[in-house]
Amino acid sequence: MKRLDVIDGMRGYFLVFMLINHLVFTGGLWLVQINHRNLAFVEDAQGFVFLSGLLTGMVYARKMLKDGYAPARDRIWSRVFELYRYAMAIVLVILALQLLLPGAAAIWTNWLGATRIDDPLRLATIASFLFQPTFMDILPQYIVYMFFAPAIIWLCIQGRWKTVAIISVLLWMAAQLGLQRIVTYPVNDWLKGGEEKEGIRTAFNLFGWQIVFFAGLVAGSLTAMKKIEWTRVFDPRKDFIAKAALAVCAFFLPLRIATAHGMMPGFVLEKFGLMEVRADFGPVYLLNFAAVAYGLAWLLIAGPRHENAVIRKIASTLTGLFSLSYLQLLGRHSLQIYVWHVLIVYGVFYIDGRFGAFSDLTKTVIAFGSLTLLSLPALWRERNRVASAPAKLAPRPKAAT
Repeated sequence: MKRLDVIDGMRGYFLVFMLINHLVFTGGLWLVQINHRNLAFVEDAQGFVFLSGLLTGMVYARKMLKDGYAPARDRIWSRVFELYRYAMAIVLVILALQLLLPGAAAIWTNWLGATRIDDPLRLATIASFLFQPTFMDILPQYIVYMFFAPAIIWLCIQGRWKTVAIISVLLWMAAQLGLQRIVTYPVNDWLKGGEEKEGIRTAFNLFGWQIVFFAGLVAGSLTAMKKIEWTRVFDPRKDFIAKAALAVCAFFLPLRIATAHGMMPGFVLEKFGLMEVRADFGPVYLLNFAAVAYGLAWLLIAGPRHENAVIRKIASTLTGLFSLSYLQLLGRHSLQIYVWHVLIVYGVFYIDGRFGAFSDLTKTVIAFGSLTLLSLPALWRERNRVASAPAKLAPRPKAAT
């Protein structure tokens, strides 16, 4: 299987569980409990952002090597503005539905706040990414990171990827110390205007989460430059780091279970909670994610060549999972699918708020129906691609003589 197919399958996997986790029903949804996030401080958003950075580096570093900096930069920025249009379009669609659907404003009030389609100040804060409605927050941070991607890729091509890594770590440290508040707090107070209004509203600290995207971007760029031979990095005979990663995952497993079920003593949680701030991508999330990412990569690359039959079987199972055509279909159109998933989530929440509460069986049927709907944009885009292929291959008619 091609390397890009694996990445597409993994991105599709994260999109599936992202949708399930975002479906909100009265009384909850049992499917939410079947997720790796209940066993580790690793979530779908982290994997999605990392793989997006990895793929960006692999694709655009190759283009930059071939065509030069400016053409590759223009392609990336063209992609940035396309994604920006997607981000704004989904907001406008939701706000239009808020006006049209009976009771939608009340049902979505916690997700949209006081946002209205006729409020120019709020629309301006949304357009500038200062205010992000619930579940519309991954795409804005991805857009910001992509804007800086050309410079990062160019530095990697110039052999200065270590400089990029150092700057990324320093920005992450700044996020953990809250240094961004020097700017965000005054802006937040200005937006509130001294009244009981919402100011800045974001789910992700850009300084903290950038380390996930740019780590992937650097790895992808070095891969495109053939500076990394992954089969040598992940050698089945050299498994010390893999064992260390497993130990880190085993260390965090009981802690994740304890925090998820309220079993951690308060005097421990008081200290632990400072290191486990999801919005800042705190040390707990960084360490656990690094361990899981390395371990998964080792299983996929080194696992099939390992002498232990159990490890080979695990590697084969993972490869089979990420080879599922449905997951790869979603992954090939991941950003369009992400935008579409927002509309599905808002729609399901509206239906539940309007007609719920539903039985567990009904909620399960709605969840699987939502997963079926999730693939529609990908199927449409694939249909256009398939339809255009015969036209390209058809012989041109001969000119009249």
